[in-house]
Amino acid sequence: MADPAVEMRGVSHRYTSDPVLRDIDLTIEQGEVFGFLGHNGAGKTTAVNILTTLLVPSAGTARVCGYDVVADRRKVTECIGYLPSDVRLYDHMTATENLEFFAKLSGVSDPRKAAAGTLDYLGSSDLGPLRMSTFSTGMRQRIGIAQAIVHQPRVLFLDEPTSGLDPTGVRQLRETISRLNGELGMTVFMNTHLLSEVARVCSTIGVLNHGELIYKDSMAKTTERFPNEASLEDIYERMESRPA
Repeated sequence: MADPAVEMRGVSHRYTSDPVLRDIDLTIEQGEVFGFLGHNGAGKTTAVNILTTLLVPSAGTARVCGYDVVADRRKVTECIGYLPSDVRLYDHMTATENLEFFAKLSGVSDPRKAAAGTLDYLGSSDLGPLRMSTFSTGMRQRIGIAQAIVHQPRVLFLDEPTSGLDPTGVRQLRETISRLNGELGMTVFMNTHLLSEVARVCSTIGVLNHGELIYKDSMAKTTERFPNEASLEDIYERMESRPA
Protein backbone atom coordinates (compact mmCIF):
# COMPACT_ATOMS: atom_id res chain seq x y z
CA MET A 1 0.00 0.00 0.00
CA ALA A 2 1.35 3.40 -1.02
CA ASP A 3 2.32 5.91 1.63
CA PRO A 4 0.00 8.90 2.04
CA ALA A 5 1.16 12.04 0.27
CA VAL A 6 0.89 13.97 3.55
CA GLU A 7 0.53 12.70 7.10
CA MET A 8 0.49 14.75 10.31
CA ARG A 9 0.15 13.15 13.74
CA GLY A 10 -0.29 15.27 16.85
CA VAL A 11 1.45 18.23 15.24
CA SER A 12 1.55 21.34 17.40
CA HIS A 13 3.61 24.49 17.12
CA ARG A 14 4.11 27.65 19.12
CA TYR A 15 6.26 30.70 18.51
CA THR A 16 5.66 32.19 21.97
CA SER A 17 3.42 31.00 24.78
CA ASP A 18 0.34 30.79 22.56
CA PRO A 19 0.06 27.73 20.27
CA VAL A 20 -0.35 28.36 16.54
CA LEU A 21 -1.17 24.72 15.74
CA ARG A 22 -2.89 22.40 18.19
CA ASP A 23 -2.56 18.62 17.92
CA ILE A 24 -3.21 18.35 14.17
CA ASP A 25 -4.01 14.90 12.76
CA LEU A 26 -4.31 14.96 8.99
CA THR A 27 -3.91 12.43 6.16
CA ILE A 28 -3.95 13.29 2.46
CA GLU A 29 -3.74 10.42 0.02
CA GLN A 30 -1.73 10.50 -3.19
CA GLY A 31 -3.55 12.12 -6.09
CA GLU A 32 -5.78 14.35 -3.99
CA VAL A 33 -6.25 18.10 -4.45
CA PHE A 34 -6.62 19.31 -0.88
CA GLY A 35 -7.93 22.76 -0.03
CA PHE A 36 -6.80 23.96 3.42
CA LEU A 37 -9.25 26.66 4.43
CA GLY A 38 -8.95 29.09 7.31
CA HIS A 39 -9.03 32.73 8.33
CA ASN A 40 -5.87 34.82 8.23
CA GLY A 41 -3.75 33.78 11.19
CA ALA A 42 -5.40 30.37 11.54
CA GLY A 43 -2.04 28.60 11.18
CA LYS A 44 -2.23 27.48 7.54
CA THR A 45 1.17 28.85 6.53
CA THR A 46 2.77 27.43 9.69
CA ALA A 47 1.44 23.99 8.72
CA VAL A 48 2.84 24.32 5.20
CA ASN A 49 6.19 25.54 6.55
CA ILE A 50 6.39 22.37 8.64
CA LEU A 51 5.44 20.12 5.72
CA THR A 52 7.98 21.79 3.44
CA THR A 53 10.76 21.38 6.07
CA LEU A 54 11.10 25.13 6.69
CA LEU A 55 9.97 24.78 10.30
CA VAL A 56 10.44 22.07 12.93
CA PRO A 57 7.20 21.32 14.81
CA SER A 58 7.13 21.87 18.54
CA ALA A 59 5.43 18.48 18.99
CA GLY A 60 4.20 15.60 16.89
CA THR A 61 5.41 14.14 13.59
CA ALA A 62 4.81 14.91 9.94
CA ARG A 63 5.63 12.89 6.85
CA VAL A 64 5.49 13.71 3.15
CA CYS A 65 5.68 10.86 0.62
CA GLY A 66 6.53 8.61 3.55
CA TYR A 67 9.53 10.67 4.66
CA ASP A 68 9.79 12.39 8.04
CA VAL A 69 10.05 16.17 7.56
CA VAL A 70 12.74 16.43 10.25
CA ALA A 71 14.75 13.20 9.99
CA ASP A 72 14.49 12.88 6.19
CA ARG A 73 14.51 16.54 5.20
CA ARG A 74 16.46 16.07 1.97
CA LYS A 75 14.19 13.27 0.78
CA VAL A 76 11.15 15.45 1.46
CA THR A 77 12.53 18.42 -0.47
CA GLU A 78 13.25 16.17 -3.45
CA CYS A 79 9.63 15.09 -3.78
CA ILE A 80 7.87 18.43 -3.20
CA GLY A 81 7.33 21.71 -5.01
CA TYR A 82 6.41 24.90 -3.18
CA LEU A 83 4.86 28.18 -4.29
CA PRO A 84 4.84 30.66 -1.38
CA SER A 85 2.31 33.48 -1.15
CA ASP A 86 5.04 35.93 -2.15
CA VAL A 87 6.63 34.47 -5.29
CA ARG A 88 10.39 34.71 -4.84
CA LEU A 89 11.99 35.14 -8.24
CA TYR A 90 15.00 37.14 -9.45
CA ASP A 91 13.83 40.28 -11.24
CA HIS A 92 17.12 40.91 -13.06
CA MET A 93 16.92 37.49 -14.73
CA THR A 94 14.62 36.24 -17.47
CA ALA A 95 11.92 33.68 -16.75
CA THR A 96 14.01 30.97 -18.42
CA GLU A 97 17.12 31.91 -16.42
CA ASN A 98 15.09 31.72 -13.19
CA LEU A 99 13.78 28.28 -14.07
CA GLU A 100 17.20 26.97 -15.05
CA PHE A 101 18.61 28.25 -11.76
CA PHE A 102 15.91 26.52 -9.69
CA ALA A 103 16.24 23.35 -11.76
CA LYS A 104 19.97 23.26 -10.95
CA LEU A 105 19.22 23.72 -7.24
CA SER A 106 16.81 20.79 -7.43
CA GLY A 107 19.43 18.54 -9.02
CA VAL A 108 17.78 18.28 -12.44
CA SER A 109 20.22 16.69 -14.89
CA ASP A 110 19.37 18.98 -17.84
CA PRO A 111 18.15 22.34 -16.45
CA ARG A 112 17.81 23.99 -19.87
CA LYS A 113 15.59 21.20 -21.20
CA ALA A 114 13.55 21.12 -17.99
CA ALA A 115 12.99 24.89 -18.06
CA ALA A 116 11.91 24.90 -21.71
CA GLY A 117 9.68 21.84 -21.23
CA THR A 118 7.98 23.31 -18.18
CA LEU A 119 7.26 26.62 -19.90
CA ASP A 120 5.87 24.77 -22.89
CA TYR A 121 3.67 22.56 -20.70
CA LEU A 122 2.20 25.61 -18.99
CA GLY A 123 1.68 27.45 -22.28
CA SER A 124 4.13 30.15 -21.20
CA SER A 125 7.00 29.75 -23.65
CA ASP A 126 6.48 33.34 -24.76
CA LEU A 127 7.50 34.52 -21.30
CA GLY A 128 10.83 32.69 -21.32
CA PRO A 129 13.07 35.44 -22.75
CA LEU A 130 11.45 38.28 -20.79
CA ARG A 131 12.93 39.77 -17.62
CA MET A 132 10.92 39.18 -14.46
CA SER A 133 11.01 42.89 -13.59
CA THR A 134 8.52 43.53 -16.41
CA PHE A 135 5.96 40.94 -15.27
CA SER A 136 2.45 41.49 -13.93
CA THR A 137 1.21 39.62 -10.85
CA GLY A 138 -0.46 36.97 -13.01
CA MET A 139 2.66 36.46 -15.13
CA ARG A 140 4.83 36.13 -12.02
CA GLN A 141 2.40 33.56 -10.65
CA ARG A 142 2.70 31.47 -13.81
CA ILE A 143 6.48 31.45 -13.56
CA GLY A 144 6.21 30.81 -9.83
CA ILE A 145 4.25 27.64 -10.55
CA ALA A 146 6.78 26.73 -13.23
CA GLN A 147 9.67 26.94 -10.75
CA ALA A 148 7.71 24.84 -8.27
CA ILE A 149 7.21 22.00 -10.76
CA VAL A 150 10.35 22.24 -12.90
CA HIS A 151 11.76 19.15 -11.15
CA GLN A 152 8.45 17.23 -11.49
CA PRO A 153 7.58 16.87 -7.78
CA ARG A 154 5.08 14.37 -6.44
CA VAL A 155 3.42 16.88 -4.09
CA LEU A 156 2.84 20.57 -4.83
CA PHE A 157 2.24 23.06 -1.99
CA LEU A 158 0.51 26.34 -2.86
CA ASP A 159 0.21 29.06 -0.21
CA GLU A 160 -2.63 31.50 -1.00
CA PRO A 161 -2.13 31.03 -4.77
CA THR A 162 -5.03 33.31 -5.80
CA SER A 163 -3.72 36.31 -3.87
CA GLY A 164 -3.56 39.36 -6.14
CA LEU A 165 -4.90 37.55 -9.20
CA ASP A 166 -7.70 38.91 -11.36
CA PRO A 167 -10.55 36.59 -12.50
CA THR A 168 -8.61 35.55 -15.60
CA GLY A 169 -5.58 34.66 -13.49
CA VAL A 170 -7.73 32.64 -11.08
CA ARG A 171 -9.27 30.71 -13.98
CA GLN A 172 -5.82 29.98 -15.45
CA LEU A 173 -4.62 28.81 -12.05
CA ARG A 174 -7.62 26.51 -11.69
CA GLU A 175 -6.97 25.03 -15.12
CA THR A 176 -3.29 24.53 -14.32
CA ILE A 177 -4.03 22.71 -11.06
CA SER A 178 -6.50 20.45 -12.87
CA ARG A 179 -3.90 19.56 -15.50
CA LEU A 180 -1.12 18.92 -13.00
CA ASN A 181 -3.38 16.64 -11.01
CA GLY A 182 -5.19 14.93 -13.87
CA GLU A 183 -2.35 14.52 -16.36
CA LEU A 184 0.67 14.17 -14.07
CA GLY A 185 -1.03 12.67 -11.00
CA MET A 186 0.44 15.41 -8.83
CA THR A 187 -0.97 15.78 -5.30
CA VAL A 188 -1.81 19.41 -4.54
CA PHE A 189 -2.02 20.94 -1.06
CA MET A 190 -3.46 24.42 -1.30
CA ASN A 191 -3.81 27.01 1.46
CA THR A 192 -6.55 29.56 0.92
CA HIS A 193 -9.24 31.62 2.59
CA LEU A 194 -11.20 32.05 -0.66
CA LEU A 195 -11.91 28.48 -1.65
CA SER A 196 -14.87 29.04 -3.95
CA GLU A 197 -12.68 30.23 -6.83
CA VAL A 198 -10.79 26.94 -6.93
CA ALA A 199 -13.45 24.61 -5.53
CA ARG A 200 -13.91 22.83 -8.83
CA VAL A 201 -10.47 21.25 -8.57
CA CYS A 202 -10.51 20.26 -4.88
CA SER A 203 -11.31 16.67 -4.04
CA THR A 204 -11.01 17.24 -0.28
CA ILE A 205 -11.11 20.24 2.04
CA GLY A 206 -10.10 20.90 5.62
CA VAL A 207 -10.90 23.85 7.86
CA LEU A 208 -8.40 25.23 10.36
CA ASN A 209 -9.83 27.38 13.15
CA HIS A 210 -7.37 29.07 15.55
CA GLY A 211 -4.85 26.28 15.06
CA GLU A 212 -7.30 23.38 15.33
CA LEU A 213 -8.46 21.20 12.47
CA ILE A 214 -12.23 21.36 12.93
CA TYR A 215 -13.34 19.78 9.66
CA LYS A 216 -12.07 17.49 6.89
CA ASP A 217 -14.11 15.72 4.23
CA SER A 218 -14.49 15.28 0.50
CA MET A 219 -15.93 18.09 -1.59
CA ALA A 220 -18.81 15.82 -2.59
CA LYS A 221 -19.80 15.11 1.01
CA THR A 222 -19.26 18.75 1.97
CA THR A 223 -21.69 20.02 -0.64
CA GLU A 224 -24.18 17.32 0.40
CA ARG A 225 -23.85 18.38 4.02
CA PHE A 226 -24.36 22.06 3.19
CA PRO A 227 -26.85 21.93 0.27
CA ASN A 228 -28.37 25.35 0.85
CA GLU A 229 -25.19 27.39 1.09
CA ALA A 230 -24.64 29.92 -1.68
CA SER A 231 -20.85 29.60 -1.63
CA LEU A 232 -18.01 27.79 0.05
CA GLU A 233 -17.18 30.95 1.95
CA ASP A 234 -20.59 30.62 3.62
CA ILE A 235 -19.84 26.99 4.46
CA TYR A 236 -16.49 28.01 5.90
CA GLU A 237 -18.01 30.79 7.99
CA ARG A 238 -20.56 28.41 9.46
CA MET A 239 -17.92 25.87 10.44
CA GLU A 240 -15.29 28.41 11.51
CA SER A 241 -17.77 30.18 13.80
CA ARG A 242 -18.24 27.07 15.92
CA PRO A 243 -16.42 27.09 19.25
CA ALA A 244 -12.90 25.63 19.04
